[in-house]
Amino acid sequence: MSRPQFLTPQQLSERWESRIGVRTLANWRSQGSTGPRFIKIGGRVMYRLSDVEAWEQRRTTRSTSQYGQMA
Repeated sequence: MSRPQFLTPQQLSERWESRIGVRTLANWRSQGSTGPRFIKIGGRVMYRLSDVEAWEQRRTTRSTSQYGQMA
């Protein structure tokens, strides 16, 4: 059984080419209304790669008119 991969907020920001900063990720976590799911272990925030990929997939669209309809 393989272990799930995890990303730190910094690594996630780098994955998105720093278009979404670490502070924005922190705000999203605080609001709880957007962003990928995360876990907190011993005070350390981690993002499971599979959760990040699922969130990215849900945000994939074919046109800009669909963008505002995403949940």
